[in-house]
Amino acid sequence: MPADPRISVVMPTLDRPDTLTQALEALAQQTLGADRFELVLAEDARNEATPELPSLPFAVQRVKGSRPGASAARNAGWRAAGASLVLFIGDDIIASPQLLAEHFAWHEREPTEGVGVLGSVDWARSLRRDAFMTWLDAGIQFDYGSIRGIEAGAWHFYTANVSLKRAMLERVGGFDEERFPFLYEDIDLGVRLFEHGFRLLYNRAAAAEHLHQPRIEEWRVRMRLVAAAERRWIECHPLDTPYFHERFADAIARPPARGRGRALARRIPSDFPLIGPKIWASADLYFRQQLADAFLDAWEAPENS
Repeated sequence: MPADPRISVVMPTLDRPDTLTQALEALAQQTLGADRFELVLAEDARNEATPELPSLPFAVQRVKGSRPGASAARNAGWRAAGASLVLFIGDDIIASPQLLAEHFAWHEREPTEGVGVLGSVDWARSLRRDAFMTWLDAGIQFDYGSIRGIEAGAWHFYTANVSLKRAMLERVGGFDEERFPFLYEDIDLGVRLFEHGFRLLYNRAAAAEHLHQPRIEEWRVRMRLVAAAERRWIECHPLDTPYFHERFADAIARPPARGRGRALARRIPSDFPLIGPKIWASADLYFRQQLADAFLDAWEAPENS
C-alpha cells in the first residue's frame, strides 16, 4: 500500500471477470497519480470467478464480505480502506481518465466531513444503445436527469460512482447487511446519511461508462428481487410510497401496450415537439408492462408478505 493513500477505491465484485478486468484497466489510466490511491477489491461471499489480477500500477487490497450481498462486500471494503476518502464504484463501471482526479478535487474544495460527491454514469459507447436502456435511465436504474444543478438527493446515492469521507460511513455504521443485502441498500444508506446533515454534490465531469448490456429477461429476474427489497423498505418506512409497486400496478391495470413507439424512442427524446410525449408514453407503458408481472408476483409471494 502507499504510505498515505488519499483515496481508497472500493469495488465489490461478483462473478464478472471480464468487465472487472476492463474496470481495472481504466483505473490504471487515471490522471491522478497511482501513488495517491489504492484499490480495495471486495469480493462477494459467493464470488467464484475473480481472475488473477493483472499487473497494476497502484496498490491493491483484496477482502471478502462476511455474508452474501453487495452491502457486506462494500462494508468489508471501506473498513479495510487506508484513506479518509472512500470512492465506491462497480465492477462493470469503466472510469474515465479524470474520474479520480475530479472526485479528489471536489473534496479538496469541500473538505467538511458531511459532503459527498456523485459522479455521472452513462452506458458504454461500445454497447448498442436501445430504447430499453434509455428507459432504464429515467428513474428505473438511475435518474440523473432529475438532478437540478449540483445538489443531489438521498435517492441519488448511486454506489456505481460516489465518494464520501470514511468518517460519515463510521458515523452511520455503513450499509445495512441484514435488511438490505442487495437492492435498496444505496437508498437506505443515502437516507441515513442525509439524516446526519449530509450533502451530495453532483460532478458530471467525474464520468464513467456502464459496461453491461441489459435485457428484458434479465430485468424480469431482477424485478423479483427489487419487489422483495421494496417490501422490506416499506416495512421500515411505512409512510413512504412504494415507488416501483405504484408504477407496475398502474401499468398492469391498463390495456396491453403494443409498444409501437419503441422503435422511435431511441432517437426521439420525450420533449421533442408534438410526437415526443406520445412516443415515450407508448414505450414507457410497454416496458412497465413487460416487467410488471414479475414484480407484482414477487410482491405478493408469501415469503415477502
